[in-house]
Amino acid sequence: MARVKGGVTSLKRRKNILAMTKGYRFGRSTKKRQAREAIFHAGKYAFAHRRDKKNDFRKLWNVRINAGLDTAGTISTATQKPLSYSRLIGNLKKANIAVNRKMLALLAEKKPETFARVIAKAN
Repeated sequence: MARVKGGVTSLKRRKNILAMTKGYRFGRSTKKRQAREAIFHAGKYAFAHRRDKKNDFRKLWNVRINAGLDTAGTISTATQKPLSYSRLIGNLKKANIAVNRKMLALLAEKKPETFARVIAKAN
């Protein structure tokens, strides 16, 4: 029986691993073992950060909505205080206005007059 040598398969595997680490620095881009380690870590971070991205955007939208409220200079009718983000969201829920935070942030940034009308409806 002829002996099977694994050279071709090993080289292909190594080439594929090193192709995944293109752009990495030092041994992580040239040495198979370090490259595999780097790929595993990169995969873990990518998985976790895909979930973190959703929270990051929600925080950004909250900041933009609050900034839109500050520039609009709105006052809450119930408390006679400047309208804050949390009061706005509460008022929107009470008024049964179903606009998500992403759209509110977009209105606050791009179309302040429409945003002001939404705030007036909620108040």
